[in-house]
Amino acid sequence: MKRILIVDDDAEFRSHLIEVLKGEGYDTESAASAKAAITLCEAQEFDVVLLDFMMPKKSGIEALLELRKLRPKTKVIMITAFATVENAVDAIRKGASDYIAKPFKILDLLMTIRRVLEESKFEDSLKKLDVDQALSSIANPIRRSILKLLQAREQMRLMELTRELGIEDHTKILFHLRILKEADIIEQNSEKAYLLTTEGLKTLSCLKTMENMLLK
Repeated sequence: MKRILIVDDDAEFRSHLIEVLKGEGYDTESAASAKAAITLCEAQEFDVVLLDFMMPKKSGIEALLELRKLRPKTKVIMITAFATVENAVDAIRKGASDYIAKPFKILDLLMTIRRVLEESKFEDSLKKLDVDQALSSIANPIRRSILKLLQAREQMRLMELTRELGIEDHTKILFHLRILKEADIIEQNSEKAYLLTTEGLKTLSCLKTMENMLLK
């Protein structure tokens, strides 16, 4: 059973998420502050931590940095009421796996949790297979889907990708595109369309090989 820790100073919000996640079969605990969360993580291991971005005394980013040192294998999903691409990218660079903006739909949260758990499984496979470090940038399933769409269509604009992926928040797609651009896996042409780089084609080829191996 996967274990999830909810960290938020809103007691009603925590209580609601506990009820939902337990109903989905997750072993769930909660903490009202970053300090309490760190104490829990010192004593126990969690697969996922849902971490509020804005909290009194110690911010979510500060807690994120401590959690990454304390439990590097634990996946952290930042929860924020003020979602921006810049904040999201900053959180990812500091160790978060994903983010979700309040107010959110429960189905979106559950999908995000499943994605980061899949990412964890994927990363374990990469380590076992000793695949090139570049693949770590496409551990997220959304980014893998983007690459496959770009291979099939050759080039696509932001809103085309958003529609094809069925994700209403285009800033989330923009965030994943930025991660892929920084890894030199995709690029933009003069018409602002996204396409795979030579390195991206090589990476996608390695990805498909590995997926085939995992399916055997």
